[in-house]
Order: sequence, then C-alpha cells, then structure tokens
Amino acid sequence: MAKESMKAREVKRAKMNAKYAAKRERLKAEGDYVGLQKLPKNSSPVRLHNRCKLTGRPKGYMRQFGISRIQFREMAAAGLIPGVKKASW
Repeated sequence: MAKESMKAREVKRAKMNAKYAAKRERLKAEGDYVGLQKLPKNSSPVRLHNRCKLTGRPKGYMRQFGISRIQFREMAAAGLIPGVKKASW
C-alpha cells in the first residue's frame, strides 16, 4: 500500500498538469523555451507517475486495466476479470 502522502502528491501533480496544459502548448507552439522554464516543475506531464487504482502501487502497473500486476493476478484468480484464464503463472 502506498503512503497517503505519495498519493496526495500525485493528485497535486495531476491537477497542476491540467491547469498549465494549455499554457504549455501555447508556449511550445511559439517556441518560447524561456517561458516554459518559468512554469512550475510539477506542471510537466513527464513528472506524472501511473499508480494502481486499488493499492496505489507505482511499480508493475498495467495500463490496459489501470491496476498493478499483483492486483491483476488476485482479481483474475478470483474470477473478477472476465476472459482471463489461469495458465501457469
């Protein structure tokens, strides 16, 4: 389970990214790299990190499902994900 502070930090970065997205696109189109440098660091989309929606785990994230590999295995074994059969894992 991820720390609550780490989850909160990710939410804060996502909000800041959304807030400055239009301004960032405009500055890129104009070629104003000095203006881009003056934007907050956390407003960059590169600083966002994918996390499991259930546990907040940052590693082993599966984009197609939005969860970590561990949660995927547990849910598949319990039959909660349709169309997934247990092979040899």
